[in-house]
Amino acid sequence: MPKSVRIGVIGAGSGVFSLGLVKDLCLTDNLRDSEVSFMDVNLERLEIVHKLAVRYADELGTSMRFEKTLDRAAALRDVDFVINTASAVSHHAQRRERDVTAEHGYYYGGANLHAGFQNFDLMLSVARDVERICPHAWLIQSGNPVFDGCTLLHRETGAKVIGLCHGYYGYLDMCSVLDLDPARVTWEAPGLNHCIWLTQFLYDGRDAYPILEEWIETRGEEYWRTHIADRTHDKQMSRGAIHQYKLYGLMPIGDTPRTQATTCNWWYHTDLATKKRWFGEPFGGPDTEIARPFYVANLEKRLQQMGEAASDPTKRVTDIFGVARTREQHVPIIDALVNNVEGRFQVNWPNRGVIDGLPGDVVAEFRAAIDAAGVHPIKPTPLPRKIMLEQVLPFWLDVERTLEAYSSGDRSMLLWNVLQSHQTQSYEQAVEVLQALLGDPEHAELAARYCGFDGTGERWKAPSSFQAEARASRP
Repeated sequence: MPKSVRIGVIGAGSGVFSLGLVKDLCLTDNLRDSEVSFMDVNLERLEIVHKLAVRYADELGTSMRFEKTLDRAAALRDVDFVINTASAVSHHAQRRERDVTAEHGYYYGGANLHAGFQNFDLMLSVARDVERICPHAWLIQSGNPVFDGCTLLHRETGAKVIGLCHGYYGYLDMCSVLDLDPARVTWEAPGLNHCIWLTQFLYDGRDAYPILEEWIETRGEEYWRTHIADRTHDKQMSRGAIHQYKLYGLMPIGDTPRTQATTCNWWYHTDLATKKRWFGEPFGGPDTEIARPFYVANLEKRLQQMGEAASDPTKRVTDIFGVARTREQHVPIIDALVNNVEGRFQVNWPNRGVIDGLPGDVVAEFRAAIDAAGVHPIKPTPLPRKIMLEQVLPFWLDVERTLEAYSSGDRSMLLWNVLQSHQTQSYEQAVEVLQALLGDPEHAELAARYCGFDGTGERWKAPSSFQAEARASRP
């Protein structure tokens, strides 16, 4: 018999995701009797999501039940699954940091601080609540940074954490542009979140890379000259992505060419004109002074539309949001784990020998079979040594430095990151922008967090025997 579940959603005020989750649950027969507890710190958004969810489920005739709460502990009580989609950093705060760095000669946040400690704090506090309140629950981490955060959670907690990201959808954008039926495509794209590569690309069982090559030769230039993106993240078939394919012989998927580690891909991102050259009009990819305001405005517009729908009882919610399942993996994974409906999914999970050349305690991204017995990684085609040396390993080390800085509170590590930026022209410039960021009243928590060794304080000391043993025992 199918088993219903209780799900706690942290950050439920990101309403588009929450209502997509409700849709998928209502449209999955095994889970139509489930219960969802929505939690957010924004009461207004929470009320909107709850009202629309109740009406949507009623219109489809399900017996789903919904709660709403501002209390995270209450949302986690007796749950089988926790979905964390929350962010502790607002779009306003991100904009403010970009403005500060621009005053010191950096384009679009090019100072490369990697100081996302607020989201790390949030992720850790949720995972530790899961350990304390619902230790048998699965934690599905959807809020960014997925790679950094999930690696941290697996190292520091015992929670069963699966990281999910949209980036792999890029293969579907490829199918659309190349006129391929996705149902006839076999693919795999291993790597690290936001750094994944199409190691397998088959169409009807035959290598599909020649189809891509033909498109590049016969249609690529016309596409890049005439294509006008209507969404900020339309980059999969951009000149930049194809350039990276030509560099490495494998297609980068999703956010891969967008990612800027200390040594990776900076040449695509030096200024707006360069971004437009590589990622097209009108936005130049998702990380520009044109794209981000457009993206945020669309989010606010959708939230306003949801609020209007919630306050108008005459509108049918199913007419507004439709009755087709989303492409999200959350509900199919829940169904697989609870009702043994086996499926293959793109997950972020501890490496443990899956991707050659990476440590076992690093959370990598790859395909896995999931059923009632758990997550079963599928070992992919090995990534070429060139990609490992020039993309994957530098990206991994960048994240390791981020996590070490978070753990130690070492301010000099923030300075080192700024010094590695290809936009940094001098040591003095790096010092000045770091001082400006840490001195900004809105960054008081940042300054308090990173107050440790700054190059003039106490030298490094060996960890205690307990800490050393704990680190040595990690897989």
